[in-house]
Amino acid sequence: MAGSSSQDGGAGSSRSNVPQYEEETLEKHTQVFHVGSFGALWREMLRPQDLSLQQAASEEDGDDAVAEEFSCPPDIVSELRDVCSIGALKSRSKEDTEEIPEGTNLVTLTIRKKALERREETHVIDRACRQETFVYEMESHAVGKRPKDPINLVKEGELLLTLNIFYPVIFQKHKICKPYQTMLVLGSQNLTEVRDSISCVSDLQIGGEFSSHPDQAPEHISKDLYKSAFFYFEGIFYNDVRYQECRDLSRTIIEWAESRDRGYANLQAAKMEDYTFNNLNIKVGFPYLYCHQGDCEHIVIITDIRLIHRDDCLDRSLYPLLTKKHWIWTKKCFVCKMYTARWVTNDDSLAPQDPSFFCDVCFQMLHYDADGNKLGEFLAYPYVDPGIFN
Repeated sequence: MAGSSSQDGGAGSSRSNVPQYEEETLEKHTQVFHVGSFGALWREMLRPQDLSLQQAASEEDGDDAVAEEFSCPPDIVSELRDVCSIGALKSRSKEDTEEIPEGTNLVTLTIRKKALERREETHVIDRACRQETFVYEMESHAVGKRPKDPINLVKEGELLLTLNIFYPVIFQKHKICKPYQTMLVLGSQNLTEVRDSISCVSDLQIGGEFSSHPDQAPEHISKDLYKSAFFYFEGIFYNDVRYQECRDLSRTIIEWAESRDRGYANLQAAKMEDYTFNNLNIKVGFPYLYCHQGDCEHIVIITDIRLIHRDDCLDRSLYPLLTKKHWIWTKKCFVCKMYTARWVTNDDSLAPQDPSFFCDVCFQMLHYDADGNKLGEFLAYPYVDPGIFN
């Protein structure tokens, strides 16, 4: 079983392989369990047809399977299909779904009735906004997708984990409602694959002040210069050491924890590229950590773990699969108010506020003459807007 792997992250007999919630402490997360062993238990319990990723059987084949399962004649199966169909949920006498009956005790209908009345009073047009369309496309664009190359087909019985990657608090409003991106990850994927797929604006920053030579801003971004990063799961720091420039960011934390009795015993470090999610011990619903760029920290919460289904995306090359992104309004140019800002200035004698944001064109036209000479005193820095990931 996967629990016997040498890379189980320290799985012991005290840990259950089935996720169970902490009932005594009323915590919102499960107890620690080993991911690979949990998947193995499911594969032992389920039948091959339950794990199969083949296309669903036709309606006739499905009726035959039900008749065989319950030992009933075909006419009974046909009647069951009609009675249990989605169409049976509709009322034949009332086709108008916006007609709410009087005196209903159902809270959802009461709320819907108030919403419909408010729409009539304010003349709200019922249409999908850009954000709703964006969310729907993100969630559904890869549903049921199969690879053209059979080599990329996901294996039967593969585990599928749902990860929420929270953004660092970069705006005051995010201290209350923290935005995040959601991705689906296969249990057999390395931690490095998730690390490479996480989008963060701090990876795209360009360091330095370029008011004297704005056309000579370096092409290298922070992600190219500072490649160190780590995940923290259950007492183990999984460091990214794939490149020569990488440093062990966890060493300082481990030494700090060991210098005094701080309640963090037996902290360990491991190589991120040597571990898959099947090797990990985790708690579903528990906040873990992803750290990169030295001090850019993201909370990581695994919210779901299940077996792959035939209706899921079965193209392995598309995983980790991004299914949700937060919509952030882009910061527009201070002058034209049309284009996304690319430059930010401080102590700008030509701008009424500090800091001020400009697009490329407005920045050049306002701050430099035809020969490229500065027209005033200011400090200029390349600006990467968080909304670029929209």
